[in-house]
Amino acid sequence: MAEIVYFDTPGPQNTSAIVEIVKKRCAELGIEHVVVASDSGATAMKMREALPESVKIVAIPEHAGYKGGDASSITPEARKQLEEKGIKVLICSHALSGVARSITNKFGGISHIEIIAYTLRLFGCEGIKVAVEVAVMAADAGEVPTDREIIAVGGTGKGADTAIVLKSAHMTNFFDLEIREILAKPRQRTF
Repeated sequence: MAEIVYFDTPGPQNTSAIVEIVKKRCAELGIEHVVVASDSGATAMKMREALPESVKIVAIPEHAGYKGGDASSITPEARKQLEEKGIKVLICSHALSGVARSITNKFGGISHIEIIAYTLRLFGCEGIKVAVEVAVMAADAGEVPTDREIIAVGGTGKGADTAIVLKSAHMTNFFDLEIREILAKPRQRTF
């Protein structure tokens, strides 16, 4: 039986612990795929240093334009370093916002997709929502399987503070997704 690690507060100070928790559970379950939300690439690189080469890592930074302009959050140099270490870098629209957020921003209200995102945040942290989201994004890109367990890692702002074991799904069959284990998460969110 796996234990759940609870952090007092969310944030990057939990990243090292998350890396160790993911490393341990990958070995115990024979996990072959880890998806990591990693804006700068630093968290994904820490995962690569800790995990065996046999574990495929997908790093997902913010999409281009997320904070304005046309640039992604990851620099071309950081992306190259990750790819040289065998990490797939996937930059794409966010599964739990996308065009729906644009409609909300322009016209108000809330979309069905945003309700799902807010519901996942009820687990007390941004990281659960992010981990589910990046798992779906990686599945849609064909980078992780949907027929076996993977680990997805998210966080609040910078670094990692949440890890889950799940069977991912594509956006078109999102409700087939199964969160099977919460490995670690903050006890509270900051917003």
